[in-house]
Amino acid sequence: MWATQVPHSPPPPPTPPHKGEGSAPSVRHRFDSRLAAVWHNRSVRVQLIIVFVLIDVVAGLVAGAVTIYQARNSTRVEIAASMELAELLVSEAVGLMQQQVPAEKFLADLTSQLRHLRHVRIVVKDAAGTPLASTAPGAGNEGAGEDRAPAWFAALIAAPIAGRDVPVIVSGARIGSVEILAEPRDEIAEVWANTAALAAVALAVNIAMIAVLYFLFGRVLDPLTAVARGLADLEERNYRVRLQPPSARELAAIVARFNGLAAALDALRTENEALNRRLIAAQDDERRRTALELHDEVGPSLFGLKANASSIANAAAAVSADATARKLAERARDMLAIIEHLQAINRSMLTRLRPMALGHVPLREVLAELVQDRARAHPQIAFSFSADKLMPSYGDSIDLTVYRCVQESLTNVIRHAGAKHVGIALDETVDGPSHGNGGARLQLMVRDDGCGMDAAARAGFGIRGMQERVQGLGGRYGVESARGQGTCVRIEIPVQARA
Repeated sequence: MWATQVPHSPPPPPTPPHKGEGSAPSVRHRFDSRLAAVWHNRSVRVQLIIVFVLIDVVAGLVAGAVTIYQARNSTRVEIAASMELAELLVSEAVGLMQQQVPAEKFLADLTSQLRHLRHVRIVVKDAAGTPLASTAPGAGNEGAGEDRAPAWFAALIAAPIAGRDVPVIVSGARIGSVEILAEPRDEIAEVWANTAALAAVALAVNIAMIAVLYFLFGRVLDPLTAVARGLADLEERNYRVRLQPPSARELAAIVARFNGLAAALDALRTENEALNRRLIAAQDDERRRTALELHDEVGPSLFGLKANASSIANAAAAVSADATARKLAERARDMLAIIEHLQAINRSMLTRLRPMALGHVPLREVLAELVQDRARAHPQIAFSFSADKLMPSYGDSIDLTVYRCVQESLTNVIRHAGAKHVGIALDETVDGPSHGNGGARLQLMVRDDGCGMDAAARAGFGIRGMQERVQGLGGRYGVESARGQGTCVRIEIPVQARA
């Protein structure tokens, strides 16, 4: 059955990005950077203070809005009441004075009679509407300054209230009018004074609260700083650090967990050190046995083969000078060359496995002989060696580790550094109880003036081997180097303090 082939349609063209999409990541990146600068890069104490200040600002804005709203309503009510009272007083004054005072003098005396009204201004006009006199603004509130409240505050508080016009009619004829205008400035001044006083007190109280909170946050969060320092100690492999439990229950739980973690890591390190010591001791014992077998079995056997091959060569040369004898002597000399090559390999293997002098000759003399051998083989490099206050031996594992570290360091200097001078210094120091294990340490330093090494370069097998052996003995291995500034290898190994 034939299958029907459906032609594939070409893929749709890519949709062009909308305008502005390319700028979105950059805008977000700028926002994230600003947010990190303002918030994420701050300490917890500062973040808490920022949150408190923001809440305080929001609360202040809400309180200000409520204050302005209440002041606006109260001012509207106060001004309306003052307008009603002023209109009533004007009506009564007109009714009383027109019976006792002549009409021509009435308008002139009306202003003085109404000068003590609050929150209003009285303007007396004649029949033609011309102002004759008026009361001073805010005359009913002595001591309230005209410009005590800012304009923006007055604009928020003042409510627009229309003025009122009261006609003055005497004997049925209108002789003038009294215009009552709202004057809320004295009321606004009172509200502003109260608001400013409350704001000053609130600001002082909040500043004091922020200072107190900053101090309290520092005291409360100080255990976290101690935990950070303790974690830094753990990172430096100081597992004996312990923290004092704080009074806060939650932080005390964190500190307790930290101390438990440090104790567990200290126990694991002790177990690992013991295991590594056993592994290194087993490895060294195996190498020692192998070296002894090579020295005691393979060495004499090769010497015997060499002696027999030499006797065969001498016997073949003495018997006759025919072709068979010459061929036999030539084969014997080939055997001698092979045996000498095997002897050289055997000596090299013995040196790599374990220098035979270790354990029989003091460590200082073994290292001095190693440095002298390198100096004879490479006269273009100046070698210096110093080793003071050393015991004859620190045990097979430590002696062999120090020997291998010096050997590998010198090999690296000769092969890669291109140095003109190499200094080797070995010393034993005794520390107090506050330092590490509180015992003695072997300190080895190999410094050269060569080309240095790149810090990002991958360590070779020799360096990794030295580091593993030193750390297996509970010591520290470090390299200080820079391009063109030489290299310094520092090794510290804890040892048993001498009696």
